[in-house]
Amino acid sequence: MFNKILIANRGEVALRVIRAARELGIATVAVYSQADAESLHVRFADEAICIGPPKATSSYLSMPQIIAAAEVTGAEAVHPGSGFLSENPKFAEICEEHHLRYIGPSPEAIRTMGDKAEARKIAASVNVPIIPGCKEPLVSEEDALKVAQEVGYPVLLKAVSGGGGKGMRIVEESGQMGENFAMAQAEAKSAFGNPDLYLERYITKPRHIEIQILADSFGNMVHLGERECSIQFRHQKLLEETPSPVVSPQLRQELGTAALKLVKAVDYSNAGTIEFLLDEEGNFYFIEMNTRIQVEHPITEAVTDIDLIKEQIRLSAGEKLGYTQQDIKFSGHAMECRINAADPKNNLAPSPGKITDLHFPGGLGVRIDSHIYAGYSIPIEYDSLLAKLIVRGKNRTETIARMSRALNECVIKGVATTIPLHLQLMEDKDFKEGMFDTHFLERYIGH
Repeated sequence: MFNKILIANRGEVALRVIRAARELGIATVAVYSQADAESLHVRFADEAICIGPPKATSSYLSMPQIIAAAEVTGAEAVHPGSGFLSENPKFAEICEEHHLRYIGPSPEAIRTMGDKAEARKIAASVNVPIIPGCKEPLVSEEDALKVAQEVGYPVLLKAVSGGGGKGMRIVEESGQMGENFAMAQAEAKSAFGNPDLYLERYITKPRHIEIQILADSFGNMVHLGERECSIQFRHQKLLEETPSPVVSPQLRQELGTAALKLVKAVDYSNAGTIEFLLDEEGNFYFIEMNTRIQVEHPITEAVTDIDLIKEQIRLSAGEKLGYTQQDIKFSGHAMECRINAADPKNNLAPSPGKITDLHFPGGLGVRIDSHIYAGYSIPIEYDSLLAKLIVRGKNRTETIARMSRALNECVIKGVATTIPLHLQLMEDKDFKEGMFDTHFLERYIGH
């Protein structure tokens, strides 16, 4: 096991890793930008090093600065968290070149599954369903029009190296292809440094279902059930739950089996998430793999009682999984509300500022993962996530009631937050009945 690890991230995920490491008896090193000097992850780590100015490209995305911080503090491993460099194969390679264990999968697995076109090919090769679309990255607008004609409109243009909804455009008919193709290419190049796109048929009322997996370097692997992630706006998730209201035990088994086929196909080790779309007829299609820990991982922890961050660390240290698929048991229902500094009345526009008053909820089955405090100033340079409110109940009905109670107890003053939106959701008849898809939030946002 490691003696000291560096966390190449910030905010609540950095705190989450610090807590898991401390319980394992591992010392931690925090890195921070000048904008985060007063952040809690800096305060609670055993050591902390400033790695640059507020701009992420000069700090949290600066590989030389992070590697230097690890070397000067004597860290043996680096945990990338989520976001920033967490799915960058070059960073994983550089860590290994500097004799630092990267807490995550191999650079080869990150690179392979990070290329969405390549990931689709692999899925098809092991008979995991994929949405009809192109087999290779698109060469030109004409190429896109040809594929769209074959699969049928509407279609979705997606960045090959994409994530988080960037570089995505829906094309309803051929006359819209030109402008959308150019915009998706430009956005993909700006966000990921790679303008390549691929195209697939657009499913009009999909549900977003993902499967959490764990795999060791000895060929052992398990899935930890599904997470329902359909409550999202512009491809950004706002609420997740497990189990999904529409996934039966048989479908869960099918999804889990498909996910593990992909894990085996790329010789994957560590934690990962296989994402699927589920159509109205109950058919599922692989869309991508996240080769990192997900923001919504706590709900899986709540129903399985498995600490996913500790498992990441153990697996990267070369340990075997301590259980088989038959050992995995699910108990109760869990839900996570992402509390962002964003205004639901203004299309979730960011709401930076200073938190003047703060009170977090408590009680049975309530967990808060957060890095904020009264007096904390929210940096404008980073993601607007302030806290994750995670609630567990015996069943979905109890979980919704408990979440509503916890949201009402939560006080964050000084900035607009998504709390009012989540409270609306808890009272929505269709949401309570599990009747929603990825477009569900559009009825609320901006009105």
